[in-house]
Amino acid sequence: MKVLGIETSCDETSVAIVEDGRKVIINNTISQIELHKEFGGVKPSIAKFAHEEVIDGLIEQTLSDAKLSLNQIDAIAVTIGPGLIISLLVGFKRAKELAKKYDKKLIGVNHLFGHICSNYLESDLEPPFICLLASGGHTQIIDVKTYTEYEIIGTTLDDACGEAFDKIGRLLGLSYPGGPNLEILAKNGNPDAFKLPEAKVRPYDFSFSGLKTAVLRLVQKLPENYNKADLAASFQENVTNTLVKKIASAAKDKNSKKIVVAGGVAANKTLRKKLQEVRACHGKPLQVFMPNLKYCTDNAAMIASSGYFLKDTSQDIEMLDVFAKDPSSIKLKTLSKIPL
Repeated sequence: MKVLGIETSCDETSVAIVEDGRKVIINNTISQIELHKEFGGVKPSIAKFAHEEVIDGLIEQTLSDAKLSLNQIDAIAVTIGPGLIISLLVGFKRAKELAKKYDKKLIGVNHLFGHICSNYLESDLEPPFICLLASGGHTQIIDVKTYTEYEIIGTTLDDACGEAFDKIGRLLGLSYPGGPNLEILAKNGNPDAFKLPEAKVRPYDFSFSGLKTAVLRLVQKLPENYNKADLAASFQENVTNTLVKKIASAAKDKNSKKIVVAGGVAANKTLRKKLQEVRACHGKPLQVFMPNLKYCTDNAAMIASSGYFLKDTSQDIEMLDVFAKDPSSIKLKTLSKIPL
């Protein structure tokens, strides 16, 4: 089954074709990073116009690269949230037009579910497993029971770790995107240079607001020529230690033999290294799955994969129409399904 995926939730326009949820035939992505750098973050109106400018050409290019026509596509999957509403609608409306014109099944996908499915791409991973999802404004630990059934057992109580990375990046004077640039800076720093606090919250929950405030107060006290690389490395060490400790604890408590990490923060090399070390010292057989680096950030391959695994779920086309007219009316309370 070949699924065309469309992703326009934020600042990347992406179109992909995936077969049977795992084999990536083609994945094309156009980043908007350069457009948003001068604003220090994503400017929604610019993101919307950028998506509109390239979406049709990218769909045509993706089909051409795959040597396929839309008649050979079995279904169309598109991100419906969370994300910037005006950006989401660019992809959704185009997907709906194509689904109607070519009589294809239209599948609305929750962006977070897509990140989980990024681990199925070019992989033999199967549920059940415990997943650490760190993407945008979300940091969650999820007990994944089947391909479409799971439970969020831990979440952030304030800032997500990705947001914390970006905010500390800006505090250090780094350009957008702050998180990846902070990781680059941290390579030359001492992770033990500064002792930073860890929030005391429930075992699987997260809180990074206090850490962010602590770094801010520290910077205010330090001399102007303080070592930014040391502070970046210390901050990264603190956050990744917290993430690894909590996902390892959840896997142990749930007696899970598989740990999965997903989302943009999954690209962090320090985090990936520490997760591999957890596998080595877990004391029992433990598999650690991480998506290919190119599938950690927003991409349409994960959305197409999601469409495959959601193909048999019930999605009312009228509810999708409601989304098109008033996106704010759709509250995505679960990861994989539109509440019907």
